[in-house]
Amino acid sequence: MWRRIIYHPEVNYALRQTLVLCLPVAVGLLLGGLQQGLLFSLVPACCNIAGLDTPHKRFFKRLIIGGSLFALSSFLIQWMSQHSIPLPAILFAMAMLLGVTGEISPLHARLLPASLIAGIFTLSLAGHMPMWQPPLLYVLGTIWYGVFNWFWFWLWKEQPLRESLSLLYRELADYCDAKYSLLTKLTDPEKALPPLLARQQKAVDLITTCYQQMHMLAANRDNHHKRLTRAFQVALDLQEHISVSLHQPEEVQKLVEQSHAEAVIRWNAQVIAARLRQLADDILYHKLPDRFSMEKQLQALEKIARQHSDNPVGNFCYYHFSRIARVLRTQRPLYQRDLMADRQRRLPLIPALKSYLSFKSSALRTAGRFAVMLMFGSSMALFFNIPKPYWILMTIMFVSQNGYSATRVRIQHRALGTLAGLVIAAATLRFSVAEGWVLLAMLVITLVSYLFIRKFYGWATVGFTVTAVYSLQLLTLNGSQFLLPRLMDTVMGCLIAFGGMVWLWPQWQSGLMRRNAHDALGAYQDALQMLLGSQHSADKLAYQRIRVNQAHNALFNSLNQAMQEPGFNDRYLADMKLWVTHSQFIVEHINAMTILAREHTMLTPTLAERWLQSCEIALQRCQQRLEYDGPGSDSNILEEQEGLQQGPETIMERHVKRILGHLSVMHTISSLAWSQRPQHGQWLVRKLRKPS
Repeated sequence: MWRRIIYHPEVNYALRQTLVLCLPVAVGLLLGGLQQGLLFSLVPACCNIAGLDTPHKRFFKRLIIGGSLFALSSFLIQWMSQHSIPLPAILFAMAMLLGVTGEISPLHARLLPASLIAGIFTLSLAGHMPMWQPPLLYVLGTIWYGVFNWFWFWLWKEQPLRESLSLLYRELADYCDAKYSLLTKLTDPEKALPPLLARQQKAVDLITTCYQQMHMLAANRDNHHKRLTRAFQVALDLQEHISVSLHQPEEVQKLVEQSHAEAVIRWNAQVIAARLRQLADDILYHKLPDRFSMEKQLQALEKIARQHSDNPVGNFCYYHFSRIARVLRTQRPLYQRDLMADRQRRLPLIPALKSYLSFKSSALRTAGRFAVMLMFGSSMALFFNIPKPYWILMTIMFVSQNGYSATRVRIQHRALGTLAGLVIAAATLRFSVAEGWVLLAMLVITLVSYLFIRKFYGWATVGFTVTAVYSLQLLTLNGSQFLLPRLMDTVMGCLIAFGGMVWLWPQWQSGLMRRNAHDALGAYQDALQMLLGSQHSADKLAYQRIRVNQAHNALFNSLNQAMQEPGFNDRYLADMKLWVTHSQFIVEHINAMTILAREHTMLTPTLAERWLQSCEIALQRCQQRLEYDGPGSDSNILEEQEGLQQGPETIMERHVKRILGHLSVMHTISSLAWSQRPQHGQWLVRKLRKPS
């Protein structure tokens, strides 16, 4: 029981965040410097946003860079304010200067909002302490944050990677369970496939996260992570075999009608799913797995496969389930992969600066968006004579996310959570309570808020708003005077952030769908060149298979987010859903072909080359259709390849023919979909011009 509580991801995270915040307050209270302790506890908020608690082989180097940027931002905003430079100009210059961090790597990109928040925090401290004290506060606070987190990760070894692997195994279990519970419903892919696509998307996202953690921790050179590295290799094997599909619903229906195959297949899938959930708990709670066997289930499936040898479904399921059972029994991967192949992009400073100065740079657009929003927010504060608009500016930074839908949801949660928190704080400030009880209540509220923050941000905001008001009460003894101004500042900041996300160089996911579709087709082409060519290296095939899954995942994510954006054509969305569905079929065929190519070759070089040429022609036709909306060729590649058949059709050829069929359908869909794509700018203009 104790092990399950202490190793639970939410509890472990909440304990770490609460202790790093509250220990400085406790020390300040004991030493008679409560106000200094409360101010010191503000620094971890910047460190959290900057991702300085992310385990990394360059952990202390990142801490030095982060602390230096925080101190620099704090110093610059005070120094320039003393030289009568307007606050809007200061914030604009700082955002554009620090924006280059986004071009170095995605992890470095988090330093931009964190450094800006450090400068904004300093606005509330300016005039109450010497100029050197806020930068020193950030330096010491970052040192404390880094030392505490280093000790915590040393104490709870491997825990971040264990959490990701546990989630991956659990997601694979849910995917396997859902996939084979829909065994007889796949005749209607429009209804049956979306839930499976969503689960497959989560599994691939978690695989990408694990790859990044392996690289950041240099886990291949760390003996502490050998067991987890092997568990990740096993998870890749499991995902490879679980995600393949036969895509012959007629054959499935025929086998189900002729035998009790449906019950046997589901029995096998349920046993596998239960084992995966058990392994997920074992990984998370530091347990050694017990022995596993599913011989009875496999024998029943093998019997059905023998009795109905003319039906490919039984042999297909027995083959993949037997491989999964072998991996689960031995807890060893089928073959070793290079886990460091998927390395995170990182540019040195000078090349990053050159790339940042291009108008095509997404980091430049992000920095420009922050710069204009902060400049507008501070200008409004000057217009309304608000001397220290730090709450407006912090709200802008806290609610601004990467995409439209994420920003909209965060704004709703932030606004409603702040309103509820201010109401609770206003009601409780009327009571006269001893300082010790107030601090104890703040400790409990902080712990509970961090338990919910990763899943329920709105509820966590309620608790953080209450603790913020009581912190102001302890610092200034007039927290009640901040209630209404803080509510108005929050609403103003949310409106500015929403307007900035909509009008300031928005990156609509609908605009990314064409590029992501093009990238996915390119990844499929690279994979088919390796599968049907001469490069059958297990490492290269495994890495390319993951790249194919990730490319499709990026397209699927774009579609899901675009469906929540304004101004969409329903016919366009329906066509794109169908396009992505056929793309998923291709991914699953490539998964199956990767297994076949690794274990044995079933095509002669001449035949493989001809099929490869057909696939490349079909892929290029689809790519050209994405780039050009005019009339195209209606020729059928499958008809052109009928003369290639010599002898019985192999399994590899069946997969290639189905890929060609899906590409033909995708080419037809593209002819309709891309000409109907929505234009967000026109939609917004129509909305603004519409009379009330």
